[in-house]
Amino acid sequence: MIEYRSIRVGLLGAGSVGSQVARLLLEHGDELAQRIGARIELVGIAVRDVDAKRDVDLPRELLTTDADALILGSDIVIELMGGLEPARTLVLRAIASGADVVTGNKALLATHGPELFAAAEQVGAQLSYEAAVGGAIPILRPLRESLAGDRVERILGIVNGTTNFILDRMDTTGASLEDALATATELGYAEADPTADIGGYDAAQKAAILASIAFHTNVPVESVHREGITEVSAAQVDSARRAGFVVKLLAICERLVDAETGEEGVSARVYPALVPREHPLASVRGANNAVFVEASAAGPLMFYGAGAGGVQTASAVLGDLVAIARRHVIGGPGMAESTHAELPMFDIGRITTRYAITLEVVDEPGVLERIARVFSEHGVSVEQLQQTVSGGSERATLVIGTHEATESALAETVTSLAENPVVASVASVLRVEGAL
Repeated sequence: MIEYRSIRVGLLGAGSVGSQVARLLLEHGDELAQRIGARIELVGIAVRDVDAKRDVDLPRELLTTDADALILGSDIVIELMGGLEPARTLVLRAIASGADVVTGNKALLATHGPELFAAAEQVGAQLSYEAAVGGAIPILRPLRESLAGDRVERILGIVNGTTNFILDRMDTTGASLEDALATATELGYAEADPTADIGGYDAAQKAAILASIAFHTNVPVESVHREGITEVSAAQVDSARRAGFVVKLLAICERLVDAETGEEGVSARVYPALVPREHPLASVRGANNAVFVEASAAGPLMFYGAGAGGVQTASAVLGDLVAIARRHVIGGPGMAESTHAELPMFDIGRITTRYAITLEVVDEPGVLERIARVFSEHGVSVEQLQQTVSGGSERATLVIGTHEATESALAETVTSLAENPVVASVASVLRVEGAL
């Protein structure tokens, strides 16, 4: 029987993901040792309360409230606590102690990533975080390594399972946002406070991480334009379905070139958008996630799978752990982050997109001409227009699809339409993304 050296692993946090990581390490230790060439020894699990009820029955002797002591006795630290503090302090302490770190903490990376990466690079430690975006989907390593020699142009991602479940249910059952959210909460897809999900905050953090890796540039989460799904109505989803679209909350990371100056920059944004039903992202159902990558040489690539779940996300954590453990066996410093491109961030006004605008207008002669004039004044071209008039009503509904234009021109057009006396209300404005 082969005798393996031991690599000591300390786990911070035993929630839904942490407890599954611990279980898999304990159950599959022999198999992992064969893959690594060393035995993974789980030396402890730091928790706030050793007596708290957990999804997995963990050996009590592994549980501790002394995270500092656990870190000092570990070769690799896995941080699955979540939140900014004390996670940031403990990760920095682990790196300073000489340990490598695996984390799934998207908020921590989106907020303090540059500080953590700099600390790791200074001492030659490895900081890995595949589980921070997309749950079980292997997307970060392909971006960091497989596509490192390519030029990523654009990323379209469904990176929040809760919002995708809600929008999918609204599309398939006609449910309202409130009813779909209630169902998501009952099934455990949504937290008691769903603000991070439906407000787009979770997706914005993941967009910052994706853009930073794809474009080799530090992208602060504050630079990510964010809109949630709180204003999406059942009527909008129904109208989208009849027009051949589905509404999805998208994280979009894009390399742009300013047409006037020739300056190259990066846009990162999150908002609900209309996606053509023939696009691969339109078929992403339930709480699943998918990331669609467009690269110059590789072309279009799609990564699809479970975007959340304890055991699913644990798979990504263990993938990072095995890779780091192999480096311990072979030797050598950790892989540093590549953020040397230093591309500027472009605000959303500089992107090019299309709008689908629904207007309630007065039903009288000359209305279409006046509406068309507004679009013309802002340099926006109308691609299609659909008008419906309810019998006996003094109002008509116009659904207008635009050609591509800058976001600033489209936004100014909507503002002017809202101020026009023939427009009773701007009922809906959604961007159109993902044209193939």
